Amino acid sequence: MPAQDLKLEQFKDYPPEARKLAANYLATLQRLPLAFLPSLLRELIEYDFKFPAERRALEKELANLSALSPAETEIWLHGFAQIRLSAALGQMDWINAPAQFVEQLSAHLWSTHQLDAFRAAALDYAARLRLAVPPEAPPMPRLGITIVGQGAGQDTAAAPSHLFRKLRPHGVYFSNVKPDNGAKLLLASVSARATAQPAAFAHWYVDGGQAIEHDPAITSVSYHALEPARAALSSKMRAEIERPGMGPEALRTLLARLRPADLRLNSADDTVLSHFQVKLLTEGSGTQVFSTTFAQWTAREVLRRAQPLTLLVRFAPRQRQRPMNELLYGNRERADLDAEGSLVDADFGAYYNWINQQRLPGDEKSSFVVWFEDHREAVAIGPALPRGTQSSDAVDLSQLLSWTS
Repeated sequence: MPAQDLKLEQFKDYPPEARKLAANYLATLQRLPLAFLPSLLRELIEYDFKFPAERRALEKELANLSALSPAETEIWLHGFAQIRLSAALGQMDWINAPAQFVEQLSAHLWSTHQLDAFRAAALDYAARLRLAVPPEAPPMPRLGITIVGQGAGQDTAAAPSHLFRKLRPHGVYFSNVKPDNGAKLLLASVSARATAQPAAFAHWYVDGGQAIEHDPAITSVSYHALEPARAALSSKMRAEIERPGMGPEALRTLLARLRPADLRLNSADDTVLSHFQVKLLTEGSGTQVFSTTFAQWTAREVLRRAQPLTLLVRFAPRQRQRPMNELLYGNRERADLDAEGSLVDADFGAYYNWINQQRLPGDEKSSFVVWFEDHREAVAIGPALPRGTQSSDAVDLSQLLSWTS
């Protein structure tokens, strides 16, 4: 069906807020090329479950497309209009299943040697959109905090010599940090920022193990709290894998259709957060079985989607690597934890957290702190701190945070 034949009643199965948005911009949607439109609908159909930053971005994109004249629309989307689609793609239910359409479109572009043309069209559109709708500056400088090494190095007071090797050139390496109540002090700083700049999903605490007590104003996700959801997902995956003829594509489709109730998540309290947790477990590779992977992927998705003002990530020991079937079928209660290997994971994870934070608007004013839990080593990065330096002065984490701004 061509886009110009779109009718409002075809969006009846969309969630309520998404349906309203579709009604407001129906005329705009009708004049978009089919090679482009389902990608937009993939975002629109999830509108009710998106974070505020994502909603604002989609609203601004739709408003910008609506404001374009027919001639400007043709210029902006010319590359997409030139893409040749198969009859099978045109017959798909791209209105109600836009994500599946986009997957099939990718395969079609590859097989018809149009992938480069599509990529060029997408890059051109993204560049135009950035100029027309520049990203918003955050209302306060961002702060990222990562705690690594829980349970590691208990037999020695010194950190491994390679620890924070990737981050040290960008800030100050502190070798004499007072570790007393360190995690609580860092969480208190997140709470203070949440009080100073209250907003939904603006201040986060992600824990790869069991979360410690924290301010309810902070949005929190933890590996331990999602144990029932992880167990339910593993059970569903095992049942599907054991079915004759089951392949990775079918399993992926099944995972994409799961909803909070399917994984024993109560969405009544916070629909947006429960849907986010489902995606963490169904779209992340290894988030169901490795706590360090869970913490890293969650941090990435929080930064990419929620664009928080504050993000504290605390890594915890993961179970040792074993064959995937054994991990899916194994007894978690008897998992053999690898604290030293998890420290290596978390060290790289901290570096990726900083990189992903720097991709957000306001990166030139943002700060970042990583601390080796229960030890004296930390790195602080901020606009007021010299790069590639080190300090052996005694300092507590509250002082260290005060220097980052």
